Amino acid sequence: LLLLVLWLMLYFGVRFTLDVSPGWSPTLRLSMALLPAPVFTAFLWTFVRLIRSADELERRIQLEALAVAFPLGLLLLTSLGLAQRAVELDFQNWSYNHVWPMFALFYIVGLSVARRRYA
Repeated sequence: LLLLVLWLMLYFGVRFTLDVSPGWSPTLRLSMALLPAPVFTAFLWTFVRLIRSADELERRIQLEALAVAFPLGLLLLTSLGLAQRAVELDFQNWSYNHVWPMFALFYIVGLSVARRRYA
């Protein structure tokens, strides 16, 4: 959880810095944009280790949560991709910056459905 919170803080800090510093060189801006990636990688590594050490029921719950979240995420991205080909979507409302939180929501929905099933 600590790594996830650290990643979120770093993500929003970098996002704010990039928004208020448009004059920086592209190399510096790209370097800043990639800063959160190692922290999220560490979070993923920790999450996978926790799943590997979990009991069989918890593994099944996590698998079902991901089995709900992943297809919903694909549905969202493919639908937005086709909608963007059909009409021009407003970048301020439909950019990657606004869509990625839906993946966390899909996982939480999948987790709650799976936990309720095995409760």
